Amino acid sequence: MRVIRKYSECIDVIGGSPPVSVTKRIAAKAERLGRRFLVSQGDPFKSLNPSTLDLCINKSAFNFEINQASVDVLHLHWLGNYLGVDSLSIEEIGRLSKPVVWTLHDQWAFCGAEHYVTPPPAVDERFAEGYTAANRPSHESGPDLNRHTWERKRRSWQRPMHIVCPSTWLADCARRSALMRSWPITVIPYPIDLKVWAPCDQAQARRLLGLPLDRRLVLFGAIGGTGDPRKGADLLLKAHGHLKATATGIALEQLELVIFGQSRPAELPDLGFPVHYSGQLHDDISLRLLYAAADVFVIPSRQDNLPNTGIEAHACGTPVVAFRTGGLVDIVEDRITGALAEPFDPASLAAAIAWVLDDPQRRRKLGVAARQRAERLWEPARIAGLYAEVYRQAVAAASPASIF
Repeated sequence: MRVIRKYSECIDVIGGSPPVSVTKRIAAKAERLGRRFLVSQGDPFKSLNPSTLDLCINKSAFNFEINQASVDVLHLHWLGNYLGVDSLSIEEIGRLSKPVVWTLHDQWAFCGAEHYVTPPPAVDERFAEGYTAANRPSHESGPDLNRHTWERKRRSWQRPMHIVCPSTWLADCARRSALMRSWPITVIPYPIDLKVWAPCDQAQARRLLGLPLDRRLVLFGAIGGTGDPRKGADLLLKAHGHLKATATGIALEQLELVIFGQSRPAELPDLGFPVHYSGQLHDDISLRLLYAAADVFVIPSRQDNLPNTGIEAHACGTPVVAFRTGGLVDIVEDRITGALAEPFDPASLAAAIAWVLDDPQRRRKLGVAARQRAERLWEPARIAGLYAEVYRQAVAAASPASIF
């Protein structure tokens, strides 16, 4: 595994930037200057889309190292600018000489510079139509960085790559995209370590975390907590305003909300019941305890591929409530392992949460079914077998006489 930043001690993971000659350093500096000029010329780029942008315009020299490696197939994952380093430029991706399998973790590969299109209720179909001056959204201004980046991809990626999407939703988007609609696309979900993520005693988990033993706990969490509009925390807070009317079997004073990924803010939201903030969690054990402590885990996302939090919660035997959208429908089996609400209706979300919480026996059955679903769909050996078949197809397509 080749990465920019190495965090593990595994000897099979190689980190760091590749060695670059003086000539390549000068070329890279020139490209950085060109990138600054592109971004700064005229009015600055502005958009109501909260997604980050990655132009991937700087030469990294990773492609030289990778092309010289003694391997049969390259497996790409998330690409972009990480801590100031471009993993691969768009042009370098097009110059990879080995058969390529690329697992997409968001929409960047078939979009412009954005990692996600403008979230609902907006309708943003440039990725399917092709990026032109005529279909630029009205909420954007300044240089059309998305169109410029998409054009570079269209020119550079002439050889089809084997695309893997973790969710059916992302695969459908890729199949509709102007860039990848004729490429081979396979759905393979994320694997999960079923020993690390497993059910544990709820009461013990609450004691260890200092959470109340006699309350119904609703869990929400995301990187940045409530700060990312794509994750829909605002819709969850609105849903809690409906819970008093929809929750027939629970009194409002029995309900409490737990949020991870964010520290306690200076001004607390007034929901009529307590909110606990767990902050940023940096170990699997703490997060596993949180899943076990919760009665339900809510994912109110407007856009999501196949969030690991949903898979982890299911593996820990925790029912999940989410909107019927994106990759969330690949996680939650409605009324079997949790409940799906109508997008993006806070009242429907509240009703789904109440349905899970109203009946403790039903909640336990949902948790058992959630764990069984995790064992059936996301077991690592199963996922490895699916990838092995994609590798065989990629190598065979590049060299029909090859045997993998």
